[in-house]
Amino acid sequence: MALAQNRLIAAAAGRLRSKVGVRFTRFVVVAAAALTATEVALTVCNGVFHMTAVPAALVSWFVGAVVSYVMSRWAWERKGKPDVLRETVPFWVISAMVIVILTLAVKFAYHSASWMGLTGIKHVLWVDFIWLVANFFTFLMRFVIFHYVLFAEPTTAARAAATGPDAVPPGTRRAPSPAEAPHAAAAAAAGPDSARGSTAGKASDAQSNGSSAAKASGAKPGAGKPAATKRDSAKQAAAPGASPQASPAE
Repeated sequence: MALAQNRLIAAAAGRLRSKVGVRFTRFVVVAAAALTATEVALTVCNGVFHMTAVPAALVSWFVGAVVSYVMSRWAWERKGKPDVLRETVPFWVISAMVIVILTLAVKFAYHSASWMGLTGIKHVLWVDFIWLVANFFTFLMRFVIFHYVLFAEPTTAARAAATGPDAVPPGTRRAPSPAEAPHAAAAAAAGPDSARGSTAGKASDAQSNGSSAAKASGAKPGAGKPAATKRDSAKQAAAPGASPQASPAE
């Protein structure tokens, strides 16, 4: 039992030390800070200013989104001026999706609190609890989108744009660019046929080159035969008992 626990702890520690684990750990800090900001804002809007569901959700979301954006750049080690089209605009689009979910959650919290007859501090705590559950769901959704899309590294983005997960061999650091991926896939698909065609072409070239060399040297087709046939004929003529041929004069 202790050995199994040690293995689980070691595996969890190894995952946390990986790049995804480091990003996830940092994003937990980001989410905790943003959630604290939204909870404080929601409590103030609901308990102090007695706002309705939609205004309270909008104010709380905006406070948390600002904190999340600033700290998310730290979590993914983004420095300098942000890219408006590739980073800022997509972040606020994702945040708009989040506010839709959170607004629906706050509406549900307000209505359910009325159904249960909650008032005062109980009403505030119930709304805060539903808000917390909804934020946990959006936390997981935002991490996946931020890590694999919004703040993805060039290698990760090129791997996703390639033809599939097998397009990048294990251990390689550079994935094919989107422009190179179709050519690489076509070459891989036509690999065996193109190899056979290349071998046949080389053999044909070698044969034609040999024929050309023979013509250039002026060699006759039978000139390359060995002289063993002539030597065998001479030995038969000189063998004992062989009858000499009569000359025309005799």
